Amino acid sequence: MGLRDFFDRIEPQFMKGGKYEKFFPVYEMVESFIYTPKTVTTAAPHARSYVDMKRIMTYVVIATIPCILFGWYNTGLQVNGAIATYGASGWRSWIIELLGIGFDANNIFANMFHGALYFFPIYITTLVAGGFWEVLFATIRRHEVNEGFLVTSMLYTLILPADVPLWQVAIGISFGVVIGKEVFGGTGKNFLNPALVGRAFLYFAYPAYMSGDTIWTPVDGFSGATALSVSASQGFQALQASGITWMDAFVGTIQGCIGETSTIACLIGLLFLLLTKIANWRLVVGCLGGMIGFSLLLNAIGSDTNPMFALPWYWHLVIGGYAFGLVFMVTEPVSASHTNMGRYIYGALIGVMVVLIRVLNPAFPEGMMLAILFGNVFAPLIDYFVVQANIKRRAKRHV
Repeated sequence: MGLRDFFDRIEPQFMKGGKYEKFFPVYEMVESFIYTPKTVTTAAPHARSYVDMKRIMTYVVIATIPCILFGWYNTGLQVNGAIATYGASGWRSWIIELLGIGFDANNIFANMFHGALYFFPIYITTLVAGGFWEVLFATIRRHEVNEGFLVTSMLYTLILPADVPLWQVAIGISFGVVIGKEVFGGTGKNFLNPALVGRAFLYFAYPAYMSGDTIWTPVDGFSGATALSVSASQGFQALQASGITWMDAFVGTIQGCIGETSTIACLIGLLFLLLTKIANWRLVVGCLGGMIGFSLLLNAIGSDTNPMFALPWYWHLVIGGYAFGLVFMVTEPVSASHTNMGRYIYGALIGVMVVLIRVLNPAFPEGMMLAILFGNVFAPLIDYFVVQANIKRRAKRHV
């Protein structure tokens, strides 16, 4: 008997009136993870699309693969490079030494393997903690567990530093799923991005673990500033002296969160999402236009006391989490604007806000996370005014 036959045989036991009816959400989650479900989305957020939720979420996960792979490599690269100076310690080093892989930063496999040892504990913790809440709410509300959490779990993992404590990972994803999504009714009804809500909670609850010069490369005794912090304190001209070139930032061989450092990996994912029409290009154009336009304006204004005024737009593009946020957060269909004009405005608002926060708020040099959450809050309002403007314009035609 094949696996498909097995599911068909036990399915009546989980349906209404079946012996295990109350466990139907768990059964549906397992079955839909392995096979395409027999039903398609009939409710928000994609009621107007012929594409079912499973395909959309699967495509987004596929789009993150370049960021995942490069995240493994770069995390291992940074750690192995630091170990050459500060020495190895911890259970990961024990495993690597046991297998005889070594800590050569010039060895691609050694970097990938070491980076994966940081990625998988975070990701597994995210799946367990967040999945618990997803199943709990689905069981209580008696609705299916959809694939939305697979995307949330992956994005959440990729926007964390490699040395974040696992108990904080669990707390953050729990907050993101429960407060960022489930309290509003679940997937399609949330107006905030759950992954960013969880990340923002960790940043404000445990700032020492989410910022500073010691968190990016998890080696005892190591301390190194990110490109944004160097730019904020000394100006982007000092990046070269710090050993960071624009090409380094574009490729991603710099310090940062696991999946955010490589702009080229993010752009590969963006190309895939645009070709499959999962991402709306208007959101991308709006966000790029807002960022480029406002950074050029600040470049023209200048400042004698704030070196961030001189940071060019092409540096904003490749440092911090801008590229990752642009590709996977700004284009997220649930929390973004849904009208065509609203998408331009929504994207531009985020683009302007990220530069504004980075340049004018020296206490928080990143900015993309807060800018997207700010845009999420205003997305329904933007759509409202766009719709009202369309109604008034059409009404004038028939006066």
